[in-house]
Amino acid sequence: MSPRIEFPWHRPYADIREAVGALCARFPLNYWDEHERDGEFPEEFFGAFAAGGWMGATVPEEYGGSGLPLAAMAAVLEEVAAAGGALDACSALHVPMLVLPVLLRSGTEEQRRRFIPPIIAGELYTTFGVTEPNAGTDTTRIETTAERRGDHYVVRGQKVWNTGALRGDRVILIARTSPRTEERPARGMSLFMVDLKAPGVTIEKIPKISRNAVASCEVFLDDVEVAVEDRIGEEGDGFYDLLAGLNGERLLVAAECVGLGRWATLRSAEYASDRRVFGRAIGANQSVAHPIADSYLQLLAASHVVWAGLAAYDGGAPAEEVGTYANAAKYLSSEAGFAATDRAMQVHGGFGFAREYHVGRYWIESRLPRVAPVSNQMVLNYFSERVLGLPRSY
Repeated sequence: MSPRIEFPWHRPYADIREAVGALCARFPLNYWDEHERDGEFPEEFFGAFAAGGWMGATVPEEYGGSGLPLAAMAAVLEEVAAAGGALDACSALHVPMLVLPVLLRSGTEEQRRRFIPPIIAGELYTTFGVTEPNAGTDTTRIETTAERRGDHYVVRGQKVWNTGALRGDRVILIARTSPRTEERPARGMSLFMVDLKAPGVTIEKIPKISRNAVASCEVFLDDVEVAVEDRIGEEGDGFYDLLAGLNGERLLVAAECVGLGRWATLRSAEYASDRRVFGRAIGANQSVAHPIADSYLQLLAASHVVWAGLAAYDGGAPAEEVGTYANAAKYLSSEAGFAATDRAMQVHGGFGFAREYHVGRYWIESRLPRVAPVSNQMVLNYFSERVLGLPRSY
């Protein structure tokens, strides 16, 4: 596809982007269409990615990683999204990656050495278990409990929208170890590394309209025993340990959204140049050309905020500053990415609905980041309250 969309802030990681692009080129568009249609995890892609050492890009060298900043991983995932795999490809990779910051921040040295090397080698697939049927954005309302009994805990409850649980080996799960109080609602929750194959764990796949190569699941926990040494962090501090990874997650998802939009915008430009109606290319019409150009500008602006946020994150800026950038980046890039794929559908007309063009796959998958990992309405609440000082609405 030509020309490429490249922004000035791509240059520091140009070699990484080129290498990831070459890896992704081994898995053509039809590979992703087949895995989406059949609901099969992309084992070959995941294996090649892990074998290339990319899973541990941001992990310190002492645990087998490359010790690169988060910006390097953002560059990797943006290129994955822009190479044809869309969110199916990105999710297969970033799900186990998201547990790494929590282990590095709150895990014991023994836990880091036990879990991190196999995760980055692709041998231990770990997911996150946070959301519940009655507790979405308000994590303090979770109902899953963990009761300590000597050298182990007994976990009871249910998690929903657990991405990758069917493929997973372990789940970092948050559960209440003491009752919720109105004075300190975030206290009393703890994190556990739970074996998804343990007795008492039942996993059910949730039928979805898209991103089917990476299943989303309900996980039921019926008196599941978890050893004390598999608790991550101090008892009662799980919510705060969990927060450590949120800004990084939002920045990575934002980079993926830019990649989704780049792919769609280039497909639109290519199709508008080739498709001829009334004796000329449809791209000669401003009603076609201008929306494509506008998508490029939206992506340019969103990407700038993403990379400003990554600079703040990697530069050790205060958490509030990083949070502002991370939320802004997630909002702007998810909106820009979806707008670009929606315009690609319009440019392709009826052919946008044909599987052979793959535009529809990008269109429907790009809708997800507007509601996850946090809805854009909650992001607007953040800016209304934390930045503009408006009254809290909930």
